[in-house]
Amino acid sequence: MGALALNTDESMARLAALAEDAIKRCKALGADQAEVGVHEDAGLAVNVRMGEVETVEHTRDRGLSLTVYFGGRKGSASTADLDPTTIETSVQQACAIARFTESDPCAGLADPERMATSFPDLDLWHPWALSADAAIELALSCETAGRALDPRITNADGASVNTGTSLAIYANSHGFVGAERSTSHSLSCALIAGEGEGMQRDYWYTSGCAAEDMEAAASVGRRAAERALRRLDPREVQTGDYPVLFAPEVARSLIGHLLSAVSGGALYRRASFLLDHMGKPVLPSWLSLRERPHLRRGLRSANFDAEGVATVDSDLVSNGVLQRYILGSYSARKLGLSSTGNASGVLNLLVEGRGESFETLLGGIQRGLLVTELMGQGVSTITGDYSRGAAGFWVENGEIAYPVDEFTIAGNLRQIYDRIEAVGGDVDLRSHVRTGSILVGRMTVAGGSEEA
Repeated sequence: MGALALNTDESMARLAALAEDAIKRCKALGADQAEVGVHEDAGLAVNVRMGEVETVEHTRDRGLSLTVYFGGRKGSASTADLDPTTIETSVQQACAIARFTESDPCAGLADPERMATSFPDLDLWHPWALSADAAIELALSCETAGRALDPRITNADGASVNTGTSLAIYANSHGFVGAERSTSHSLSCALIAGEGEGMQRDYWYTSGCAAEDMEAAASVGRRAAERALRRLDPREVQTGDYPVLFAPEVARSLIGHLLSAVSGGALYRRASFLLDHMGKPVLPSWLSLRERPHLRRGLRSANFDAEGVATVDSDLVSNGVLQRYILGSYSARKLGLSSTGNASGVLNLLVEGRGESFETLLGGIQRGLLVTELMGQGVSTITGDYSRGAAGFWVENGEIAYPVDEFTIAGNLRQIYDRIEAVGGDVDLRSHVRTGSILVGRMTVAGGSEEA
C-alpha cells in the first residue's frame, strides 16, 4: 500500500496490548481508575509554488497518554517512547502527580454502563498509495491549471497535497478497549490575481477520507483562480443595515459559535450567552441541528467518544428548540447532568433547513451582501456580541454586482440567530458541520461611508 501504509491488524494488536499493560501498571500502583490512549500516525505532505517544489515531508508519530484517579485526585502523563521502561516511568509520574492534587468529586472515568459495545465499520480507512513524486506531480498540475486559466493570475502562494493514516486505541480500567483507524487526504491551492496594490488572493481545497471522494486537481486549481479573479477591483460598502448571505464555507462558523455556547465547559463556568437555554428556542422554528456520528466516511464519525462512551444519533436543536447540551462526563457532573457522548466534541452535525438553492437565496436579496471570507476573532461566547471583518460581494436586485472588502459585520448572536431566514441546499461536505449558505435578514455593516 505504499510508504504510508501501516500493518493495521498487527499494529492495532500491539497498541492495544500496550494500553492494557499500562492500565495494569496503574492499578498495581494503587490507582482506583485509569485510562490510556495510544496512537500511531503516518503522513506525507508536499508543497509547491510557482512550478517549483518547496517542501516534501514524511512524518511518523506515535505516543501514549494516560490519566490515573485516586478517588477524586487526578494525574496525567504522556510519552512518545513506547518502550515498556519509559511507559513505566510515565505511570509512576502520573501516580505521583495525582497524590499531590486536590480532590475533585467530578473527576473520574465515564460511567461503566455508558461504554460502547457495538463497533460497526464506518468506512473510514482508505490509505492512498501515493509516492512523493506522484504527490508533487499532483500539486504541480493543480497549481498549473489555476495559473493557466487567465493571464491576470500573476502569482501564487502554492499548492499542497497531504495524506495520512492514523491508528488509535483508547482503553480504561472498566475493561473497555476501543480501536479506531482512519485516513485523511487533502489538496489545496492559493493563487494571486492582479498587480501591485490591486492584487487579490483566494484559494480552494478539497478533502476526504478517501482519495476518490476529492475533486480533481485541475478543478481545484481553476476554482482557486476563479475565486481570486472575481475579487479584483473591490469597492467600499456603505455603512448601514443589510441582509447578509454567508457562503457555506463561512456559514459553519455561525453554527460553531452556538456549539461553543452550549458546550459543558462554557456552561459550568457560566461563560455562555445561552445559559439555562435547554428546552428553549435558540434558532428559528424551521431549523434543526442533528448529530449523526455513524455516517459512513463522515469527517468526524466514531462509535465512541474520547471516554469510551457510545455515540448515538440525536438532535442538538429540533425545530429551533435546544434539546441538550454538549457534554463529556466531567462537565456533565459539574452540571448535575449525564454525558451526551461528546467528550471528543460534536461529531457529524447536519444543519437542516428548507434547502433552497443558492441562486434562490441570492435572488431574494434586493440590496445586501454575500460574505465569502471572515477575519478576526471578535466574538464573545459570554455576551454573544459579534463583530468580524469580512470580504465578499455586493448584491443588487438578486445578482452579484461587484466585489467588496474591508468592512465589518456586527450584531449579537441571539439576534443574528433569530434573523436567520434560510439555510441553502448547497451543503459544504468538507467539514463535520454540514451546512449550506445561511441568510441573515439584517445585520449592521460598517464600511467606508454612510448609506445614502
